Amino acid sequence: MNAFLRRRPPSLTLLIAATVTLIAASAANAEHRKSLFNGEDFSGWTITGCEAAVENGALVITAGDGFIRTDHRYRDFILELEWKPRREAKWDSGIYFRSELPQDRPWPKKYQINLLQNQEGNGIGLAKARSKGLVKPGWNQMKLTVRGETAQMEINGKPAWKTDGVAVSNGYIGIQVEVPGGGQFEFRNLFVTELAHESIFDEKSLAGWMGAGQDAAKCWEVEDGLLKCTGAKGPWLRSAEQVDDFNLRLEYRLKDGGNSGVYVRVPENGNHHGKDAGVEVQILDDHAERYKKLKDYQYSASVYKIAPADPRVSRPAGAWNTLEIDCRGDAYLVTHNGTVVVTANLKSHPGLGERLKKGYLGLQNHSEEVWFRDIRLGPSTRADQAEASESTNP
Repeated sequence: MNAFLRRRPPSLTLLIAATVTLIAASAANAEHRKSLFNGEDFSGWTITGCEAAVENGALVITAGDGFIRTDHRYRDFILELEWKPRREAKWDSGIYFRSELPQDRPWPKKYQINLLQNQEGNGIGLAKARSKGLVKPGWNQMKLTVRGETAQMEINGKPAWKTDGVAVSNGYIGIQVEVPGGGQFEFRNLFVTELAHESIFDEKSLAGWMGAGQDAAKCWEVEDGLLKCTGAKGPWLRSAEQVDDFNLRLEYRLKDGGNSGVYVRVPENGNHHGKDAGVEVQILDDHAERYKKLKDYQYSASVYKIAPADPRVSRPAGAWNTLEIDCRGDAYLVTHNGTVVVTANLKSHPGLGERLKKGYLGLQNHSEEVWFRDIRLGPSTRADQAEASESTNP
């Protein structure tokens, strides 16, 4: 059974002890490996201040001084990638980890793995992160493992360095673009293994999920490794067990005019409206003509009827969208396509006090086709986000 879906004990003292133990054990055992770059487009990435292209399945930085970063933030992870400079000499770029967004400059301040000629793979600002003689002409492979305050590097399959002193606990993975000063680079075979998240969809079956009151197979199926709602009449899909505090990440794709939703902490009957109910985080084709006059809380990534998404950053129908829902007590944080669009708590949205703090996760059947992938679950990162905000805005 998925570690994050176990039930809470009734005693508050036991609850705190068990939750801490559970999260620690889960973080040690859970992991989710996924491709960060699909070789076709920039799904899952946000590009600012620069230009990039896809050539022969590789990510190529082509112009400008800027930053290419993941939609999601990462805590403990393993990053694998291959890189190659296009210049014959004096090349420069970098890989960022646990970084914040740039503030009045093209790139974040830290943490950076250097790709400057003769310093490739070294950590900037991390004194122990040094190596020599491991880089070769052409393509090179990097494997960066970050756990807690430690980081270690392998280059072309050989140990390069290990360091401590990584003070920031959570942030983006990104690529420094410095074409005027360092030339173009190519990147390929980018993968990240999230060491605190666990897959809850195995890409082969509906294991771990069930139809709410009916056979899930009436309207849910696995197609080419994707979880698909066929749009046929049938049940919503729910987790086998309940959750309380958590971080849920997934990707979804809609057809023109599509409509769906993610149920959060709902009771067994799926109620997500009013007192003693869970909530729904909306999934919608915001660009569809028929949705032009909805209420603000009805658009994609909103906590339905409670907290509207602002800004609206939905991608057009047919494109993949990333969605992250983080819950800790009465606090909700929703990140949509790399942008935080909902930050809600009891102070800002008192109605959350009526909603359940524990319940099932679910995917809505709105009688329309919708696809999901890379569904994974981990401990709440809400405290990490608050820490990052304080460090960036003292």
